[in-house]
Amino acid sequence: MEDEIQFIIDSAKEGMDKAIEHLKKQLQNIRAGKANPAMLGSVMVEYYGAQTPLQQVANVNTPDARTISVQPFEKKLIPEIEKGIMQANLGFNPMNNGENVIINVPPLTEERRKQLTKQAKAEAEDAKIGVRNDRKTANNELKKLDISEDLLRDAENEVQELTDAHIIRIDAILENKEKEIMTI
Repeated sequence: MEDEIQFIIDSAKEGMDKAIEHLKKQLQNIRAGKANPAMLGSVMVEYYGAQTPLQQVANVNTPDARTISVQPFEKKLIPEIEKGIMQANLGFNPMNNGENVIINVPPLTEERRKQLTKQAKAEAEDAKIGVRNDRKTANNELKKLDISEDLLRDAENEVQELTDAHIIRIDAILENKEKEIMTI
């Protein structure tokens, strides 16, 4: 019986950890004014007839805080990379110098920063909902077990402590992202 209780609690913790990992990935895509190779994570490039992630056909790096440099493994891919960046609709205008594709990341306006902060808050709220759903699932699974009220209450308290800890982590991650977005 103890093993079943622990399994349910561990499953809930695993689900909550996944919600936090998903939040981190989603927040990486939200641009915070500084150039970051992750900004191009959604870019797909036509490569020998197949849509391929940009990172698989080029090196992406940031020589400075306002520039992203994309160095293709094959020079003939430069027009395809430019096309892929434009199709990704990221608001970037790629240029090439014959060797690399260069993207200047414009500074964010105050209004845009506020929009990005709202977007980050929405992502954090989605993560919190995921954590709460994991709590609800765990509590329902615990209630199905044939255990004493004391054991049930202790297990539910443990799940609630996990939930509270994960919500605090989500708030901290969001706070850091908001600072990053609002820093000029």
